[in-house]
Amino acid sequence: MAVKNKMTDELRVMDGWDINSVDPCTWNMVACSAEGFVVSLEMTSMGLSGTLSPSIGSLSHLRTMLLQNNQLSGPIPPDIGKLSQLQTLDLSGNQFAGEIPSSLGSLTHLSYLRLNKNELTGQIPKPVANLTGLSFLDLSFNNLSGSTPKILAKGYSITGNNLLCTPSSAQICMGLSKPTNDTGSFKKVSSHRQWMLSVVVGTSCTFGISLVLVVCWVYWCRSRFLFTSHVQQDYEFDISHLERFSFRELQNATGNFSSRNILGQGGFGVVYKGCLPNRTVVAVKRLRDPNYTGEVQFQTEVEMIGLALHRNLLRLYGFCMTSDERLLVYPYMPNGSVADRLREICRGKPSLDWNRRIQIAVGAARGLLYLHEQCNPKIIHRDVKAANILLDESFEAVVGDFGLAKLLDQRDSHVTTAVRGTVGHIAPEYLSTGQSSEKTDVFGFGILLLELITGQKALDAANGQVQKGMILDWVRTLYEEKRLEALVDRGLRQCYDALQLEKVVEVALQCTQSHPNLRPKMSEVLKVLEGLVEQSGLPEESQGQNNICEARACSFSRIYSDVHEEHSFVIEAMELSGPR
Repeated sequence: MAVKNKMTDELRVMDGWDINSVDPCTWNMVACSAEGFVVSLEMTSMGLSGTLSPSIGSLSHLRTMLLQNNQLSGPIPPDIGKLSQLQTLDLSGNQFAGEIPSSLGSLTHLSYLRLNKNELTGQIPKPVANLTGLSFLDLSFNNLSGSTPKILAKGYSITGNNLLCTPSSAQICMGLSKPTNDTGSFKKVSSHRQWMLSVVVGTSCTFGISLVLVVCWVYWCRSRFLFTSHVQQDYEFDISHLERFSFRELQNATGNFSSRNILGQGGFGVVYKGCLPNRTVVAVKRLRDPNYTGEVQFQTEVEMIGLALHRNLLRLYGFCMTSDERLLVYPYMPNGSVADRLREICRGKPSLDWNRRIQIAVGAARGLLYLHEQCNPKIIHRDVKAANILLDESFEAVVGDFGLAKLLDQRDSHVTTAVRGTVGHIAPEYLSTGQSSEKTDVFGFGILLLELITGQKALDAANGQVQKGMILDWVRTLYEEKRLEALVDRGLRQCYDALQLEKVVEVALQCTQSHPNLRPKMSEVLKVLEGLVEQSGLPEESQGQNNICEARACSFSRIYSDVHEEHSFVIEAMELSGPR
């Protein structure tokens, strides 16, 4: 409540934060652990202003705090340094002023720290620079000054701080800051010699600085093309937080790409299970026909994935690029894809119960919302479907397969020369014109909701319930006839909430309207789905936990699969990268 009281909430997104409420875990933008501790505050782009209360330091179990793209001002409270379990902190895109608190250096579990695009001043604190666990540190576009300490983060960006002295400009900075005591010698110089000396020094400095800028620009371009994994210069698309693997490393990790380690095959390549020397289990995607892929396409994919960081998006660990091989390395998702689990029966029951299906929908919506409304430029997925929603060890939904996505400038729509995606999930305007937008993904998400409800594939709703055909037509018919109970996966055995069913079907039908302008935004869809979770009276972490043990006892035959099943084929399969 202290956090709320220090902020100005013009959009009233914190109206549900009631001091008389027994459980804040049901509040909007707040997530809790199974034990009831607040572990996440995700308040991105909520139009919040005011200041950040020092009381934030009392949330001792907080692991994620996302406040980017608001109008918060004032200093960053040093009390954040008390959040010993904090892993992700994003305060970018605000108006925070003052110095960076040194106390942030005590957050040893911190993996991502973004303070860019604020009005921060002073030097970079050495305790912050010494954080070795950081995958990425972003301090760009502030008013930082002084010398730059050695930064131990795997990747970082400090560009846009004009008064900050980097190693390449250390001598210039020393010259600007070092006082001159011996003025007598200058008085002895004749006015002509002094004028000549000034011209020579000025010309030399101008030439030297110009040369440095040219070299930096050339190296910047070369770094982006060669994907160097070490931070040498700052540049806008910094992918240095990604690890560059050698082909030999990945060959050893996958047992020489043994067929026994194949997790799945898609139109764009084969995915292998691998184990790195540090015992990290990964999924290695070996792209098919790298010469066909092209360096530009590979560069775009790596840049785009590396910049998209969210708990509901599949994170890219690293990559490998040789003259004839291109490979991408991702975390291994032990519970496979939603498509796999919907087809799976465990001890006479479906692996995914009703509550977990709703929670998967919420997680996928959050991931897509991040791509559409919190990335700049926005990212269009273009192949949203159950096979591309993966499940981590906690059954958290993770949106994968960005191989089809393109960076999309906010001013433009994206038109492609060839339609790519999966039939049954492609929006009509994209299929007919090749023009895609975020509303293309909204259509695919609507079909995903129907897959979660029915357990059916988008093009095959047979299974004894209806003749083969488009699942969307079948759902619309039953909705008009008010026979929604016939939609629900029979394996659930009537174990579902009828009111939630009706609301989710309504959302799905709104998402799949023929005209894109009639479809809602993902932020509007997420608000409805989160409302369903709140109305259920259970914290999000507990949704669907009653069958976790049973579900884990099942075996998986298809993980990371993008198998081309009957009636679920793809157009231009060689353009698809497949699920991560």
